[in-house]
Amino acid sequence: MAALGRGRERGWPRGWPRSQPWALALAAALAVCAFYYLGGGGETFSSATRRLRATPPAPARRPPEGAARGLHLLLMFTKAERSPALRGKAQAALRSLLRHGRLPAGDALHLHLVTEGASRDIGLGLLRDLLRGAAFRHQVIVHDVNELTEKLFPIVESMQKHFSAGSGTYYSDSIFFLSVAMHRIMPKEVTQIIQVDLDLKYKTNIRDLFDEFDNFPEGAVIGIAREMQPVYRHTFWQYRRENPQTKVGDPPPDGLPGFNSGVLLLNLEAMRQSKLYNQLLEPSMVQKLTEKYHFKGHLGDQDFFTMVGMEHPELFHVLDCTWNRQLCTWWRDHGYSDVFDQYFQCEGEVKIYHGNCNTPIPED
Repeated sequence: MAALGRGRERGWPRGWPRSQPWALALAAALAVCAFYYLGGGGETFSSATRRLRATPPAPARRPPEGAARGLHLLLMFTKAERSPALRGKAQAALRSLLRHGRLPAGDALHLHLVTEGASRDIGLGLLRDLLRGAAFRHQVIVHDVNELTEKLFPIVESMQKHFSAGSGTYYSDSIFFLSVAMHRIMPKEVTQIIQVDLDLKYKTNIRDLFDEFDNFPEGAVIGIAREMQPVYRHTFWQYRRENPQTKVGDPPPDGLPGFNSGVLLLNLEAMRQSKLYNQLLEPSMVQKLTEKYHFKGHLGDQDFFTMVGMEHPELFHVLDCTWNRQLCTWWRDHGYSDVFDQYFQCEGEVKIYHGNCNTPIPED
């Protein structure tokens, strides 16, 4: 997973007079009308998830040819006021997405922005500027980090100690497990959603990525690409030593290198309906698997999906590496130079570059 916003690397203007509340109210109302209304087919911003219930649901299966389709894309944008680098990466990612984005008439892109405080204003300002010239209908839905965390914590508390940095379970870390329990957070009208990191560069139409949902085999609930470094060769070292014939942690094509959650396709309807997947969220099951694999990670949702994928690969549709072409080479210089290239190689025309661990992305 990219370091962005993961601690790992993953209001009102000041100076306005407060003595005239009627003037502020009027100015605020005018600002909302001017700022939140975008030209893309008359779509509007929403400040609460409940507004989604007025949005036509995205179907679980591909609609008939020519039918309108709601495409839901989620971005996490927090602590941006402290990080010019994060703001720059978000701007570059969104600019490349919009440059290549083309949607059929009637389709709409619903951008879910998970944010808080000052980051909310920064994110909305960024989207306002970039979406002004968008060639398709769009809607931005803002989700407050604190509200989501309140819902997530009871679900993911038990797994945080296994997949978070440090030894404790911190309330604020819950947001890094949003994808794991997204199906219990989002309204049922949202049946599919893609969650992406911000350190990406899109080289193709985002609509094509949504078409990957049609390639899910029966039983799969999540689409995700392989990790392209020997991260989990390292993490599973004890299990590998005890099971020398295992494929756990081995490189592709025959091995199980683990997953990278920089690009995540979540079939929320399938996640809701999967008895197996929901059982795996139970504290007893998490404990059982972490003990079996001697697993202790620090990458949140990515670690959970990787561990579950070792036990139940049928729950995952593996995306081609070109959909999440990771560029980080940290592990090449930290003990794994002899096997690194077996994980890092990726053939084919890249569709999405992932500049994880602050790796520069190639210019056009």
